[in-house]
Amino acid sequence: QVQLAESGGGSVQAGGSLRVSCTFSGGAFSSYVMAWFRQAPGKGREFVAAIRWTGESSYSVGSVQGRFTISRDNAKTTIYLQMNSLQAEYTAVYYCAAKISIYFTDDGYPHWGHGTRVTVSS
Repeated sequence: QVQLAESGGGSVQAGGSLRVSCTFSGGAFSSYVMAWFRQAPGKGREFVAAIRWTGESSYSVGSVQGRFTISRDNAKTTIYLQMNSLQAEYTAVYYCAAKISIYFTDDGYPHWGHGTRVTVSS
């Protein structure tokens, strides 16, 4: 069965950078659209970015554009989220998700990791 394991979260000062990772196992990695979601304290989970096997990516509209970059290493079955110019509002638990699809829609993800916490202090 598909398993996702996030790592790399932690605490960082505003303006700093952090990279979180997600390692995939238990399936054919090339078949899956991989995505990052986040859930801030007291808020619902929201889509951040997604990426296909080919490297084509999509981002949520808003403040993450130009600050966050999603990438994947198919040989390592791992995806990454590079986060730059972090602000306190980005404090959240960041979750990795996977689905078999050709679409970047922000729903329909049956597989989820347990999340990694990112705290940005101002």
